Amino acid sequence: MPQPPQSDDDLANKVDAASRAVDFMDHDAGKGRVDRAINKVAEVAGVTVLATIVVLVFGNAATRYIMNSALVWSDELVLSLLPWLGMLGMFLSIRRRQIIRIEFLSAKLPDGPRRILYCVTELLAAGAFMWLAVAAFQYIQLFGGDRTIYLQIQKGWFQAALLIGPALAALAYLLLMIEELRSSRGKTPTR
Repeated sequence: MPQPPQSDDDLANKVDAASRAVDFMDHDAGKGRVDRAINKVAEVAGVTVLATIVVLVFGNAATRYIMNSALVWSDELVLSLLPWLGMLGMFLSIRRRQIIRIEFLSAKLPDGPRRILYCVTELLAAGAFMWLAVAAFQYIQLFGGDRTIYLQIQKGWFQAALLIGPALAALAYLLLMIEELRSSRGKTPTR
């Protein structure tokens, strides 16, 4: 006998439960001590940057509407911290294999060719991110000495995220490729 269609509430509750399970799981389970430490440092740095941005945004809004005086420098600092937040998030998502990827083709392949495909795509991703890091280095050489308008901080401190983030992403992809190659020598797949 066919099942009656689920109500929207049932589906919403199932999606909510699945989301919560993913949000609160240990994303570094099974990783070594060094991997966990690297991810923890990136997490703490990301949370610190995010908390700083939130405090600055709300502090600026409060002073603007309560005291009729804005912290003009806070917008500048918030915009300067956003690249760091994005790069830290990207680095963590690559390390934890949570970066967006479409597995339509790879899911249909046998184990050997699938691992080869993963290695090739990880190598291509590492190359693309290294190219971005080189371009960012050239950009910082040209404009890194410029100063922010209000705080007079060299922009290179903030633009460094555009160099460090892709370089770390490339390294993370190379390490994933090495894991994949090691797993193809008889160990279980890394995915």
